[in-house]
Amino acid sequence: MSIEKPTEQPLVSIITVNYNQSEVTCQLISSLQKITYKNIEIIVVDNGSPNDNPEKIKIRFPEVIFIKSIDNLGFAGGNNLGIKVAKGEYYFFLNNDTEVPENFLEPLIEFLSTSTNAGVVSPQIQYFYHPGTIQYAGYSPMSKYSIRNSGIGYKEINKGQYNSITETNYAHGAAMLVPRKVIEQVGMMPEIYFLYYEEYDWCEMIKQKGYKIYYIPQSLVFHKESVSTQSDSPLKTYYLFRNRILWVRRNRKGIEKMMAMLYLLLVAFPKNYLSLISKGNWENSRELTNALIWNLRNKKN
Repeated sequence: MSIEKPTEQPLVSIITVNYNQSEVTCQLISSLQKITYKNIEIIVVDNGSPNDNPEKIKIRFPEVIFIKSIDNLGFAGGNNLGIKVAKGEYYFFLNNDTEVPENFLEPLIEFLSTSTNAGVVSPQIQYFYHPGTIQYAGYSPMSKYSIRNSGIGYKEINKGQYNSITETNYAHGAAMLVPRKVIEQVGMMPEIYFLYYEEYDWCEMIKQKGYKIYYIPQSLVFHKESVSTQSDSPLKTYYLFRNRILWVRRNRKGIEKMMAMLYLLLVAFPKNYLSLISKGNWENSRELTNALIWNLRNKKN
């Protein structure tokens, strides 16, 4: 009688980007050290933190692969630096402001290893400071004209209503697992966005190659939302509107592209601008205008 050898776990490269949040990143690494899936490498990319001492990460966790960028390369650029040194069969992109339960990784790997068409999977994401409250259980389609979508289950109390594995429209940038073979076919994250909308664009690129996006509720990640950027920051105002227009330019064609652009220019922009002005929020209104100007100046690129 032959004895079957245990199947070796494929190597998973866990990539996270740090920017001025070394202590938060250390908390993530501490939670990763407790997981039951053991064949991992942890890659931390410091995105040129100007007001932090990211060296503490390397000192406290010498086993971590630590990359220090001179410049802030944005979300996609930072993750792409990690991709360039990763050796895993799977790449898990995980926000540094998250923490994970000990058994979160196995359901994702199990699904990807048996699926023939999965290009990206994301776990259920709950709010760290409000356990049991859902942030992500999949995404609705992107609206044809407003270029908005919504998170399925967003801010709902988890009662098991989203406990089935489902195909979804987009992965969540805070936690997404991608096979290396998919990245080799599709390419790395589009760096032109810098911040926001890049994972939507990347998912579109992946779907164009015939792959699908799945939500896996048997896996769970806790997200410390709004640690990185404030909800009403000028930075967020600028990149959200700039990249909303940019996403249309890259992912819509024909009449749909024309209608979406008309909506953004003639409805969304004046509505948001007047709302900011009425509140005396001059800095955000200026950044909203700069976002529009950027697209006009770069309309051929």
